[in-house]
Amino acid sequence: MNFKEAEMDARIPVEKAARVFRIARESGIISSVDTAVIFHDLGRMEGRIKRLQKLFPESTLHALAIKANPLVALLKRAVAAGAGMEAASIEEVHLALAAGCPPEKIVFDSPAKTDAELAFALKKRIHINADGLQELKRIEEMIAAGSDHGRVGLRVNPLVGAGSIAMTSVAGKNSHFGVSLDDKHQDVIMKAFASCRWLCGLHSHVGSQGCELSMLTAAADRVWKFRQTVHQEIGREQINVMDIGGGAPALYSDTESRFSLEDYAEALKREVPGLFEKDIRLVTEFGRSVLANCGFAVARVESVKQISDRRIAVVHLGADFLLRPVYQPEFWHHDCSLLDTRGYVTSGDPASWSLAGPLCFSGDCFAGSVMLPPVHAGDHIVIRDTGAYTLSLWSRHCSRAIPLIIGYDEADDRNIRFVTLRRRETVDDIVSFWSP
Repeated sequence: MNFKEAEMDARIPVEKAARVFRIARESGIISSVDTAVIFHDLGRMEGRIKRLQKLFPESTLHALAIKANPLVALLKRAVAAGAGMEAASIEEVHLALAAGCPPEKIVFDSPAKTDAELAFALKKRIHINADGLQELKRIEEMIAAGSDHGRVGLRVNPLVGAGSIAMTSVAGKNSHFGVSLDDKHQDVIMKAFASCRWLCGLHSHVGSQGCELSMLTAAADRVWKFRQTVHQEIGREQINVMDIGGGAPALYSDTESRFSLEDYAEALKREVPGLFEKDIRLVTEFGRSVLANCGFAVARVESVKQISDRRIAVVHLGADFLLRPVYQPEFWHHDCSLLDTRGYVTSGDPASWSLAGPLCFSGDCFAGSVMLPPVHAGDHIVIRDTGAYTLSLWSRHCSRAIPLIIGYDEADDRNIRFVTLRRRETVDDIVSFWSP
């Protein structure tokens, strides 16, 4: 990995985030009404997509998980960089199409697809991963009736266990996704491949964040071996698409350790070399590992309070944007830093501060004890690593407006190009959202 690639793999330093914020204000793209702004480093995202393309076979479809960040303008940049799209709902399918993604590079993975949604995807020749045998039967009936179709795969559960975060683990024995690769179901799955010659893919996914590298490679290995068993049983080579899902982690602290995308690719080459064969179409579904470290947010401090021995700063982002850190702080956090009113990183004697969001319930506190210099009203809090599973989990509680979202490309330290990825919602937008 060269220096530029290493920089693209790193977290955005708080000093750089502060400089981008200041330049954005100077440019006029941020106005006085913008009490919070979300930023995305588009060049960093494109760099990570290019890294994936170097690590895996050229024919690999890297389907970016839309659920990590559904901004159409951002997805357009990803498509232009060569990425496909992984859609977890029919709505996400349409987001992918709106982003200009070719239908054959869209992977449709919803666990609750209706007949109408399946018919649409089949007609568009979108890659469908059936989530179960009942869904597969409905697809079979549509194809038998003459429906055109693209690639169709079946999601299986490799049963390699759960990671450290139960809510984002999907390969344990109690997962409701896919068809379990246990003794009870293997024969049924093989019969499905035997009767459906058009069924060409196997799909598995282990989870997102909190899953060890060994779990991901074990899942890929088990599904690959099952592929070989299917071929031996039905007497032909049929499965030529292997969708190994996502699951690579992102860094949320400089003190954390994680395996890299390079580590993952090398482990797969070593343990499941068949995935890198020329006659296999490999599919990945990375989201968090590509996007999380490409984003940050800046929120204004509206007020400060001292209650007993507790210092509290009330800011203009909270549980609306940081849903998981508020409700599951034991698993999720984001590093926070303080900027002064001018947008410069502040210094001073640090003390413990609670960062409370703007929503009207007592639990809206996304940082219970963070060491910061003295905080004043009008200062700003930088929240790092917000590029994935923040905006896409936006809460409408208290009907707060989604803030201005800005993308940027850095030519150098001063020459930064900005683009509005999504305008700030207005009061009229909110009223319209909740109106008939």
